[in-house]
Amino acid sequence: MNVIITGSSKGIGKAIAAAFAAEGHQLFLCARNENELQLTAEELQKQFPIAGIHYKISDLSVDTDINAFADFCLLHGKPDILVNNAGMYFPGGCLDDKDELEPMLKANLYSAYYLTRRIAPEMVKNKSGHIFNISSIAALSAYDGGGCYSISKFAMNGFSQNLRHELKPHHIKVTTLFPGAVFTDSWKGFDNSNGRIMEASDIAQMILACSKLSPQAVVEEIVLRPQLGDL
Repeated sequence: MNVIITGSSKGIGKAIAAAFAAEGHQLFLCARNENELQLTAEELQKQFPIAGIHYKISDLSVDTDINAFADFCLLHGKPDILVNNAGMYFPGGCLDDKDELEPMLKANLYSAYYLTRRIAPEMVKNKSGHIFNISSIAALSAYDGGGCYSISKFAMNGFSQNLRHELKPHHIKVTTLFPGAVFTDSWKGFDNSNGRIMEASDIAQMILACSKLSPQAVVEEIVLRPQLGDL
């Protein structure tokens, strides 16, 4: 399969890429940091030589980069899976002096919205495909110290629900994931030796499993939290 994964140089995106690469799929990866993305692509190709690893440096908060990455992916054939994982987090409430809502909407919502608008029509033509949108538990309730982030993830949830509704008749699946705390760079410095928060591979394995269901079955939403609950 041709699998498109955004924000794939580290963390959850890299774990998702590794899960699909292990099964020999063709991957199309993007991220903003050139060195990190190149190192990830080389590492995956060496570890999983049966996979095809293609990558393009892209900042998906920029319209021209979204279109360039979409063209790059579609050049290689029909898309089977799109994982909208790119995003960012800045702390701050709705009324704080520094307004972080616009940059987070661009990174967390618009990136997925506009890339999907380029990729999904090709899936519709083929009457098959699966779109995974990585949201957050911050999309399910108010989030202390992260109001603007929470708003952007609520918006992603709304996008996912409408996308699922519109693509249903075309046999395109849409799955939204709502992860709690995952041990990525966002938790750098946190002592997770006792397994208090989840691993990125936990998210990846759920996505891989959902991608293997029969055509007539879809997991619409997945909420994943640490076993001991949110921090």
